[in-house]
Amino acid sequence: MAVTAMLTTLACGAQQANNSTTASDVGITKDTITIGATYPLSGTASAYASVAKGMNAYFQYINDKGGINGRKVTYIVVDDVYNAANTPAKARELVEQDKIFAAVGNLGTGPNLAVRQYYNDNSVPDLFVFTGSDHWGNDFGQYPWTLGWQPDYEAEGKIYAKDILANNPGAKVAILFQNDDYGKDYVNGITKGLGDKATS
Repeated sequence: MAVTAMLTTLACGAQQANNSTTASDVGITKDTITIGATYPLSGTASAYASVAKGMNAYFQYINDKGGINGRKVTYIVVDDVYNAANTPAKARELVEQDKIFAAVGNLGTGPNLAVRQYYNDNSVPDLFVFTGSDHWGNDFGQYPWTLGWQPDYEAEGKIYAKDILANNPGAKVAILFQNDDYGKDYVNGITKGLGDKATS
């Protein structure tokens, strides 16, 4: 629902500027709104491809109900293999070849960090990035075209620590984490949440 509301608002704003109902902004025609995303459709993180399939199913549902203001949503998903080194080329493909209006639901902290400057430099809405890194909230002033949606990993880590302290105050806690921003945010949150009970 949030995605539909955001796309409707953006599409209406884009059309309102020239008071036309035909075509205006890149990715919006009188009949379609073209959006896209990068996902690991292959590789070790390909289980996340099901999220893109679910989003596409929702957009098909919206299309079956008449679309957004009569426009059908075209959702293009490209494979970045969950590798931030691949994501910039895939983002350029979406913007420069597929002519998307907005990126919606791009997956992963590293991949999103690799492309947010590109989307912002090109004024491409980068909506509902699928990552809980605190970058999306902390850096909003520098990247106004990028919008996160989920709780940040550090906040989640603090919640886990609070639960540990409440239910197992004498527990010894070891943390196995992914050695990147994603994992380090959890470690920071758990460590801060444990307070003086934390040791390294």
